[in-house]
Amino acid sequence: MDSDELPPAEGLEDGFPEVTPEQVRREIEHCKELCRALEQDHAKLQMAKETVEQRTQELRKKGELLHKNLEQQMSLNRDEERSCQTGIFLAKEEKNRLMQEKEVLKKKLKEVRKRVCWEDPVMILPALPEKKMVFKGLVTNKEDTNKLVLTPLIRYPLLGGSALITFEKAEVAQRIIEVKEHMVELSYGEELEELDRCRVRVQAAPVDILLPSALEMRLTQNSRSILVSDLPSLGISEEALLDKLELFFSKTKNGGGEVESREFLDNSGQVVLTFVQDGVAELLIARGHIQVSVGKGKHKLKISPCMSGDITNLQLQPSRCPRTVLLSGIPDVLGEEPMRDALEIHFQKASRGGGEVDTLAYVPAGQQGVAVFMEDTG
Repeated sequence: MDSDELPPAEGLEDGFPEVTPEQVRREIEHCKELCRALEQDHAKLQMAKETVEQRTQELRKKGELLHKNLEQQMSLNRDEERSCQTGIFLAKEEKNRLMQEKEVLKKKLKEVRKRVCWEDPVMILPALPEKKMVFKGLVTNKEDTNKLVLTPLIRYPLLGGSALITFEKAEVAQRIIEVKEHMVELSYGEELEELDRCRVRVQAAPVDILLPSALEMRLTQNSRSILVSDLPSLGISEEALLDKLELFFSKTKNGGGEVESREFLDNSGQVVLTFVQDGVAELLIARGHIQVSVGKGKHKLKISPCMSGDITNLQLQPSRCPRTVLLSGIPDVLGEEPMRDALEIHFQKASRGGGEVDTLAYVPAGQQGVAVFMEDTG
């Protein structure tokens, strides 16, 4: 609306002052400036809003990534915790198994010590069961009768992925040991290209064992125990036979007394009876033999003193097996028998520095074995 079309001043009411066109224009310019300032503020706020939204989106993505990584780490921690718990459980089981095995070995050692009677043959003769002897014409010096002859019987642990190979000649074993590392061909008997052949690398080392060089023992006689031998074969269990012997020797009319314990010695056919009172065992040993009613008949049993021995001095010295070689680092790529054949074929070839193989013992990876070394009489 143009300024000349404004209503006349006299048309205004309520006492408002008259507004001129110039004032209106200034007011309009002022409003325009305010509008431009508002638009600028709006633009700035819009830009700030977009910046905040972009930053919010970035932070949301980072938060999701951190949450995902945290879940993965927690899952790995749970798996690791379960693995550790499983390892601890297996270790406890292995410890319990070893403790049980230790107790069994202690009991066996105790039993062995009870059976050991190494000293003057004249002194221990009553403690031995009677056996028929045949003189073969071998005469020894009198001073040699008090010597103890030990026959080696060494148990050597053999880990998985290893083998023991014994050659007929010691010089062959020495050559194999000097080479140290051997490439064993696993494709013998097959026509294959060079690239198709399979070989494994094994290490050769000498076998050193400890042998007793000196042994001293102390023998003691149990004053309340007897050794019963020459037991009959009645076809009954050991426990039943022990019951019958305890019943017989617990009666005073048979020269016995209250039995405190009884024990069947493994692989000996002999029984150890221990009485509660002193003097009972001495009287029975003095009789030497006694008729015992077992089963449907009477049997003559031998009564001997019960001797126990303790090792007071044991000296060991290292000894190297001249004809045996330890092979290690054998991978589990063949069955047990094919791998044994491949090793034997390789090490018996003279072109490989080998020779005639006497014996070969192989333990695959993941298993364990025990090799028994005996005296070499060859």
